[in-house]
Amino acid sequence: MKKIIIGLIICGLVIAGYFIFKGESKDNGELTKVKVGEVTHSVFYTPQYVAHALGYFEDEGLDVELLLTAGADKVTAAVLSGDVQIGFCGSEATIYIYQQGEKDYLVNFGALTKRDGSFLVSRENIKDFTVEDLKGKKILGGRQGGMPAMTLEWALNSNGISSDSTDIDTSVEFSAMSGSFIGGNGDFVTLFEPTASELEKEGHGHIVASVGELGGVVPYTAYNAKKSYIEKNPKVIEGFNKAIQKGLDYVFSHSNGEIADVIADYFPDTSKKDLTAIVKRYKDSDSWFTTTFIEKKDFNHIQEIMKNAGHLDKKAPYDKLVDNTFSKER
Repeated sequence: MKKIIIGLIICGLVIAGYFIFKGESKDNGELTKVKVGEVTHSVFYTPQYVAHALGYFEDEGLDVELLLTAGADKVTAAVLSGDVQIGFCGSEATIYIYQQGEKDYLVNFGALTKRDGSFLVSRENIKDFTVEDLKGKKILGGRQGGMPAMTLEWALNSNGISSDSTDIDTSVEFSAMSGSFIGGNGDFVTLFEPTASELEKEGHGHIVASVGELGGVVPYTAYNAKKSYIEKNPKVIEGFNKAIQKGLDYVFSHSNGEIADVIADYFPDTSKKDLTAIVKRYKDSDSWFTTTFIEKKDFNHIQEIMKNAGHLDKKAPYDKLVDNTFSKER
């Protein structure tokens, strides 16, 4: 009996040890948990969703959780507080943080989109639209100091249209812009996809132009992290960049329909037909960089846009706010 009891105890210890070990493996396993705060949820970020859907992050040892954090100001706040490790928003937000004197400032370590991803939606169906059609009109342009509004203003000014001759309304919250426009506010609104197409399909407006094509090439949406986090976690940043690069490579080497199939679960309310058309629209607008590398001239251009809008007095240093260590040069 004594031997049986001892045997049961040993057996119990072995089983307990197995589950303890299994639990440790689950908690301290190969995958490193990384939270990413994304500024909005849009087909504009297709390469990121491709990387997430096809397991490219897991291939690099990362368990990536994408968290909607509406607004670049909220994304940077989440990164600075440590609520997320990586921010995904306009690189202008990192410039604001640096100019405010933050010691552990945010560094851009990889770009995804190369121009503004919003589309100009008109209340009226304008054939052969030109920038001149915006004169004397009211446009819901997004948050003051945000890239959609600043890019639109730069596009107007660079085409000889003064800011005073057009009303760019920055009082409406980003998430409420489509609803405000449907309710009768404004002659135009800038919207990302799939919202722009949904509004057009419902008969509330007409897509007449790509704001990105009007605004030029910039590191429009980029990945950032605190300087200290990048220094302490180079393998995480390297793996993250590799996964995004794979996502970009996939997008440039597959058909619109194949891409739509991969990202369909991220946009359950959008039909396969519409999703394919939206992917094509972003491809045709030349929306994505071929690599995550951030060129100095593109970073300078985003600062020119900020300065034109009156939101930048002094340029921020490229060599401090951009780290291309983990990117493949174009």
